[in-house]
Amino acid sequence: MAETAEGKPNPYTHLQQPLNIAGTQYSYYSLPTLRDARYDKLPYSIRVLLESAVRNCDNFEVTEKDVQNLLSWETTQKQSVEVAFKPSRVILQDFTGVPAVVDFAAMRDVVKRLGGDPQKINPVSPADLVIDHSVQVDVARSLFRNLPNPGGGTARSSPSVGAGTGRTPHGVRRHPYRNLQGGSTSTSQSTRPQAQTSKNPVCQICINSGLPQTTEICPFHGLRSQCADALEKNQELEFQRNHERFLFLKWGAKALKNMLIVPPGSGIVHQVNLEYLSRVVFNRDGVLYPDSLVGTDSHTTMINGLGVVGWGVGGIEAEAVMLGQAISMVIPEVVGYKLVGKLGRLATSTDAVLTITKHLRQLGVVGKFVEFFGPGVSQLSIADRATISNMCPEYGATIGFFPVDEQSMTYLQQTGRDELKLQTCEAYLRANRMFRNYNCPDEDPNYSQVVEMDLSTVVPCCSGPKRPHDRVSVSDMKQDFLTSLTAKVGFKGFGLTAEHADKTVPFVYEQKEYTLRSGSVVIAAITSCTNTSNPSVMLGAGLLAQKAVERGLSVPPYVKTSLSPGSGVVTFYLQASGVMSALERLGFDVVGYGCMTCIGNSGPLADVVSDAIDKNDLVTCGVLSGNRNFEGRIHPQTRANYLASPPLVIAYALAGTVCIDFEKDPLGVDSEGREVFLWDIWPTREEIQLVERETVVPAMFQDVYSKITQGNTRWNELDAPDAELYPWDPKSTYIQPPPFFEGMTKELPRVENIKEAYALLNLGDSVTTDHISPAGSIARNSPAARYLAARGLTPREFNSYGSRRGNDAIMVRGTFANIRLVNKFLSKPGPRTLHIPSGEEMDIFDAAERYRAEGKQVIILAGKEYGSGSSRDWAAKGPFLLGVKAVIAESYERIHRSNLVGMGIVPLQYRKGETAETLGLTGKELFSIELPADLKPGQTLSVKLGDGRSFDALCRFDTDVELAYFRHGGILNFMIRRML
Repeated sequence: MAETAEGKPNPYTHLQQPLNIAGTQYSYYSLPTLRDARYDKLPYSIRVLLESAVRNCDNFEVTEKDVQNLLSWETTQKQSVEVAFKPSRVILQDFTGVPAVVDFAAMRDVVKRLGGDPQKINPVSPADLVIDHSVQVDVARSLFRNLPNPGGGTARSSPSVGAGTGRTPHGVRRHPYRNLQGGSTSTSQSTRPQAQTSKNPVCQICINSGLPQTTEICPFHGLRSQCADALEKNQELEFQRNHERFLFLKWGAKALKNMLIVPPGSGIVHQVNLEYLSRVVFNRDGVLYPDSLVGTDSHTTMINGLGVVGWGVGGIEAEAVMLGQAISMVIPEVVGYKLVGKLGRLATSTDAVLTITKHLRQLGVVGKFVEFFGPGVSQLSIADRATISNMCPEYGATIGFFPVDEQSMTYLQQTGRDELKLQTCEAYLRANRMFRNYNCPDEDPNYSQVVEMDLSTVVPCCSGPKRPHDRVSVSDMKQDFLTSLTAKVGFKGFGLTAEHADKTVPFVYEQKEYTLRSGSVVIAAITSCTNTSNPSVMLGAGLLAQKAVERGLSVPPYVKTSLSPGSGVVTFYLQASGVMSALERLGFDVVGYGCMTCIGNSGPLADVVSDAIDKNDLVTCGVLSGNRNFEGRIHPQTRANYLASPPLVIAYALAGTVCIDFEKDPLGVDSEGREVFLWDIWPTREEIQLVERETVVPAMFQDVYSKITQGNTRWNELDAPDAELYPWDPKSTYIQPPPFFEGMTKELPRVENIKEAYALLNLGDSVTTDHISPAGSIARNSPAARYLAARGLTPREFNSYGSRRGNDAIMVRGTFANIRLVNKFLSKPGPRTLHIPSGEEMDIFDAAERYRAEGKQVIILAGKEYGSGSSRDWAAKGPFLLGVKAVIAESYERIHRSNLVGMGIVPLQYRKGETAETLGLTGKELFSIELPADLKPGQTLSVKLGDGRSFDALCRFDTDVELAYFRHGGILNFMIRRML
């Protein structure tokens, strides 16, 4: 019988069956061989969880009870039943990935110290890290801003801009490389342009716009490009700011096995995952099984559009999976979302997802799976489906899943996967009844609830001004925004007076006068993997730009326009289709390959624009093709932000305002004085599909991704250490070895009781991970700021907590540093607490250090739902480093409780009906907790107080696995001893 890592036989080995594909013999765990009638009625997403449970069953981490609970999904979905799940792999971005690599580097150090082989410390499950969160739009429109508009017309909002004559852009041209035609996947035909005979060859794929050449290098074709100026400058600044982090990650790329690190400038993690990293079906030593993953970014859900189950988790859970461990999850309800009809002529997949997001938010799907089915699904491309899956966090579900079908196979072929891969995926999924025909209702499983949407009812729309699920039809946009200006402050209101709302502010920019008012667009960004992964909306934007330029329209030059594709493939097909030159003429140059504006890396506005906004308190707007627009996220000076499709981003940029009714108001006038309306230049679906068929071909993906790990010149010039152990720099303020393993021995330590501990904090209900985990900028009066200042850094150099996640000294000082933290010891919110023995008020970190110096232990008291919100690893790591031994709360968010266990912190829970108040606790008592050597899951323990009182509390170690982690001092310690 097959055995697991714990050496226990898998009781389901009899399900392992042979499968011959193209003459090669594989094996797989055949779920139909269970001969259980319940299987064929399970949602397809639950079948993936079931297969993992069957294949990994060891009756320790994953048990036969887990298998039966999943088979009994129709009953257990309503009972909050937990099961263990082992995803196939992990994906990370650089902000959240750096701490994981730091932990692996530190684990290697301790293994070496304990006499083991450091090279054994590698991810057990495959892990991919894409560096995409660091680049900012510092520079935009740098090369093209002052060029004359070739059409000679005027834009609606900038009558003084755009005069002049120049080269008339071509129409869509044929693909520049004949050998890419016909969708061939042959790799024998080079996709690179032929080298020029001149001394300085020019990138053929970038040369056709006829604009002045520069000496910059096209990052994906390796030759000079006229369209890389802003890109080059932004990448230069990115490397200056992140040199230490990048050097460390490059060491990780060389030292760690089973881990791929994709260099900066390559793309956005979720788009790279979709186009390249996704396996769909894994082949591990001849055993086939479904691809599944967790990622340290909430929009990991995008991969569900390709039929791969995946969602976002915190760093501790991700590291657990990297180390081959299972994670705990509650068996979810599965909402069946039936799609019928097809999108209309003017609607895009972005319009569909914004409509679905609003609908599902109203329905309420938090904590649930959403699985799409129905004949309408077959009308959507994989890129369309991925757009819908990407915004899963915005509609609140855990995943938005599209089972694999024929469209999935077509996408795999289009993105350059080889024929054997396609055959393997289809044969395996059909054998395990995981392959879907959306037009066959006989294949529809049972769902917890079914809702339906007719795609033909979708109309062009945006979402905003402050939340991604506040959908507004484009036809209603003008009135909706005007109403919000004077509405009461809230999600749809800014509280301006009528007089203030009508205020206009003249200003001079580049020696010409313009006018700003509330509603003016000052940021227009085609950004985010949500949309840049979708050729139909990107080419639609390009064709719209081309028609706008032909009619002589232009974007006001003060509008910060940018294009940040999610992969090099986008640049490839925009250039190949002939639309890039028009995008550039409107100011949408490529500014970088990363998340950029979508995550708030939008860079500064022009000083005169900023001054006009700030001094006159204007509600100016950002319009972006992203997935989040919460207040303050995109830019501090765009109080209103709207999510929109890439074509609509261009439309609102041309208009210069969101206060436009596209049905009645023209975008501008052409060179002959004729009014130009949006729908005059809006490309038809047929136009877009024709260009997509001709220009988006497999060889593009093969060419770009064959070089994905090669990086750019700056990455390649980083002189990273070539050593199995990382040589830590004690002077670094970005990367330091964490003290998690100080004093660790090979032997299992004795469990220490908690004796006469003080409460570091006395908290109430709904303390979230945002309250606990360090985030945002580093306040100048904070412990972290004092630490950095003592090392010679100025406030300008502090950067953010996110960028310094690899330095525990910064992160521990930022734990509980939220200015809105309510601590019952104090009269007002803030990151302060009471040092109980002295009665002094001080910063939380300073109090923890003082207790440590006095030899005193500390705990935390909390109310209901402690640790709710997004899963964050430093929400558990930070308290551990503050010396917290236990938390006593009324209830916990499930994942945060698990993360506390993973760091060796004891989670205790008041008995039902009891609280700190009912027990008469002030928080100033001394707390002692005896932890018996034979501690069992769910055991009740006695908490003794210094005044002689005591009360009972439930010890929330819920499984034997969690107890094992705790006895070892945390999950990382557990894995180190296991590998020694």
